Amino acid sequence: MKVLIVDNDLKTLDYLGDIIAKEGFDISKAKDGASALKKYYEQKPDFICLDVVMPEIDGHDVCKEIRKTDPDTPIVFISSKADLSDRIAGLELGGDDYIVKPFDIGEVIARIRAVARRCIKSQGTKNIDDHFDLSNVRIFPNQLKAKKKDETIDLSLRDIKLLRLLYDHKNEVVNRDTLLDYCWGAHIMPESRTVDWHVSQLRKKIEDDPKRPEIIKTVHGIGYKYEE
Repeated sequence: MKVLIVDNDLKTLDYLGDIIAKEGFDISKAKDGASALKKYYEQKPDFICLDVVMPEIDGHDVCKEIRKTDPDTPIVFISSKADLSDRIAGLELGGDDYIVKPFDIGEVIARIRAVARRCIKSQGTKNIDDHFDLSNVRIFPNQLKAKKKDETIDLSLRDIKLLRLLYDHKNEVVNRDTLLDYCWGAHIMPESRTVDWHVSQLRKKIEDDPKRPEIIKTVHGIGYKYEE
């Protein structure tokens, strides 16, 4: 899933990019309205995170231009303009959500996941299973969630990718390079310990005992496996 991030402040741009990339999305960045529109037409992202205050072409103008021909691509405004009138203006222009700077990481992740779920739903799920089971955990890819007994667990897109890969190769060892390529992308070159760290965090979400995992098992020196 592709996300276009637009922000006039380069530090915020990089910070948002890191947050959203860690969720497992493919990101593209633009630092002004003109380059945002250019990348939008070239790349057709699944949704857009859009700053409001930018020189020449501001976020509102970018949104209006996109909405002339595209009523569906979700647009999340991220702005330091916090007045209720500013929020209303953004939503009336066709924005789907409005996040105020300075923002909390947890809030951004929750809003982005909500947008992603809407994107998946609007694109249809005929190529996505409604659910699949790993031991006592039921995974719902199109909801970015899992259920274990009566507990509902929020998952990132990357969590879903990793669990799906292990499920599709049940009883087989999936090496770290394969996990990196599938879950992070062949164009990204994180260290292999990135996989180990992510698996350790995912185990905390889904395993009964993360220190003695029964779902994501380590195969030392190679990778991981799920045994059915």
